[in-house]
Amino acid sequence: MYTGLKHLHSFLPYLLLTVLVLALVKSFIAYRTNQVHTDAHRKNGLIVLILAHIQLLIGMALYFISPKSVTALSDMGAAMKDSTLRLYALEHPLMMIIAIVFITMAYSKSKKEIADSLKHKVKSVYYLIALVLILSRIPWSVWL
Repeated sequence: MYTGLKHLHSFLPYLLLTVLVLALVKSFIAYRTNQVHTDAHRKNGLIVLILAHIQLLIGMALYFISPKSVTALSDMGAAMKDSTLRLYALEHPLMMIIAIVFITMAYSKSKKEIADSLKHKVKSVYYLIALVLILSRIPWSVWL
């Protein structure tokens, strides 16, 4: 079970990052050209939201069964001194949760009754922040 979840958690980010970048570009272009916020824009945001939350659920399951996380959680003092354990125990989960909060806020705010240009602007900014947070804490050494 652990191996399957780990492979899924390693594959899904490719899909999530692709959709997130496309949504970011689409929102930015729509903002710059004053496009109407259509149902297609909403569905695009919903896909990003769903993929991010699925990735979060898989990551949370892995957090409590992964040998690295279990080791780090058993002695947090020692884990904070080891950069790899600190990444898996604290930095990666925290940054990903914050990024998913931004993705969720982007989707939520885009459903409100505000100007279409503001919807696109909010989505562009929040998606960019989420993307930077995600890229900053991906464990690149094991991911690629």
